[in-house]
Amino acid sequence: MTIIMLVVMIAIFYFMLIRPENKRKKEAEEMRSNLQVGDVITSIGGIVGTVCAVKENTIVIETGADRVRIEFTKWAVSSKGAQTTETAAK
Repeated sequence: MTIIMLVVMIAIFYFMLIRPENKRKKEAEEMRSNLQVGDVITSIGGIVGTVCAVKENTIVIETGADRVRIEFTKWAVSSKGAQTTETAAK
C-alpha cells in the first residue's frame, strides 16, 4: 500500500510540476530561436526594443526614439511583444 501511494505521489508531482515547466522552457526556446528583424521584444531586465539584427547566439535591439542599439544574448529575451502591466502581473 505504501509503494502505491509513493508511486501516485511521484506521478502527481511529475504531471503538476515537472511536465509544465519543461513545456514552458521548450516554448521559450522556440520563441527565442524564431526571432526576426522587426519583432518587438522585452528582455529579462525589462528593456523593450525592436530587433535590428539576429546572430547565432545574440540579437541587436534598438530602443527608444534616440535609436540606441544594444546587443543581448538570446537567453536574455523574456517575451516577444511589449509587455504591459496587465501581462507582467500574470
